[in-house]
Amino acid sequence: MSLIEPLFQQAQRQPDELAVIDDRGRYTYQQLATMAAGMGGLLASQTQRPRVGLMLPSGAGFVASFYGAMLAGKAIVPLNFLLADREILHCIADSAIDTVVTIPQLAPRLKGAQGINVIDLTQLPQPATPLVAAPKLPTPTDDDLAVLMYTSGTSGLPKGVLLTHRNIESNVNAAIEAAGLEHRHKFLGIVPLFHAFGMTAMMLAPIQLGASIVYIARFSPVGALNAIKEHGISLLMGVPSMFAAMARLKNASADDFKTIYAMISGGEPLPAALRETFAQRFGVTLYEAYGMTETSLAVALNTPQAHRAGSVGRPVPGMHVKLDSEDGEILLKGPMVMKGYNNLPEQTVAAFTADGYFRTGDLGTIDADGFIFITGRKKDLIIIAGEKASPREIEELLMTHPAVSEAAVIGKKDLNRGEVVAAYVIPREGQSADADELREFCRKQGLAQWKVPREINIVEDLPRSASGKVLKRELK
Repeated sequence: MSLIEPLFQQAQRQPDELAVIDDRGRYTYQQLATMAAGMGGLLASQTQRPRVGLMLPSGAGFVASFYGAMLAGKAIVPLNFLLADREILHCIADSAIDTVVTIPQLAPRLKGAQGINVIDLTQLPQPATPLVAAPKLPTPTDDDLAVLMYTSGTSGLPKGVLLTHRNIESNVNAAIEAAGLEHRHKFLGIVPLFHAFGMTAMMLAPIQLGASIVYIARFSPVGALNAIKEHGISLLMGVPSMFAAMARLKNASADDFKTIYAMISGGEPLPAALRETFAQRFGVTLYEAYGMTETSLAVALNTPQAHRAGSVGRPVPGMHVKLDSEDGEILLKGPMVMKGYNNLPEQTVAAFTADGYFRTGDLGTIDADGFIFITGRKKDLIIIAGEKASPREIEELLMTHPAVSEAAVIGKKDLNRGEVVAAYVIPREGQSADADELREFCRKQGLAQWKVPREINIVEDLPRSASGKVLKRELK
């Protein structure tokens, strides 16, 4: 089944079933398909270029525009409106788009782009008649570009990841099979749809299943909790900082989560302390998953049927995982792994091994049952006078201290030792954390002397990406 077929199939099979609830209203599958068909016709007439940009919040408008662009035979370039101006301009120039669908609140972000045709989603007429028969669908090949998605990467300007129809279709199917997702599930979309995490898990998978999705355009812990209770949400995927914000809600209780089938955490490491808080306070298991833009999203995940604390789960069907024999880097191969980076031939070649495995940059181990454990980032390793320290190990230890809510650890250049360990710590609400006390705590817990943070900064927050991931390059 192609990526575009499910929406129009569901509109035929279950026209009156609820597809999307967002901040603006409720939309059935027939209404959503009608909107997508209208957008497809419009985009086909507006641009001859093979790609179209979408700068939209999560909701029915994004979904209809995404499927509409595909209907027009276009590849989609989701634009992250939380990036800096120069990064947005880079994505527009690098992708060679001349048309962007957006809304008035976000349109000013395009002001520096020359010659861009801006389509204001709020000004489009509502289709007068509902779609009765499915429109003529394009028939892209497996290798045709479906989505050009920009990843913020660890340094420099965002890189465009070329995801083909085969890449994304295989990943959607693998995610549905691995997680046991079903038509009956009600999804809550809190991760932006301009991310692979949001696009695959919170749009393409539920629509393929004919399920209902509730979108929150701007995440708030209270809004998410209210949506779970009001709509009987059963599936929620987010990043650890979102779950941490929910755990801090004083009035939240286990009763609020009684409809949940699975809450899946991805995007960055899930702190053990947060996993334990959710289990103890709410009786909910947070299932950790592992994914990347370069793999169309899902690499591995824990599920209610098979999970192991501290691991990121087992690989999804079709994903082959092995470890580099020299340094333990996680290497991947499968139909969901990207075609390459846009306009970056040398970086594309460097991203793959001689035998075609993608280099993730993550270090890890795999146990006898196939569960993957991530031990750190290859680039993040701190080298102190020849000794190695993993930031993740130190962060996990700091977060076991009762006064610490969150911690981020980096290597800081040092004339004598090459690097030293520097930590940034957010205290728990109502608690005060002291740098000397935390250092002593690390020593008492048996942390090797060279791993004990030389510098500990107590901060109110950390620099984050749009998805809530801590931006260590900004700390550096």
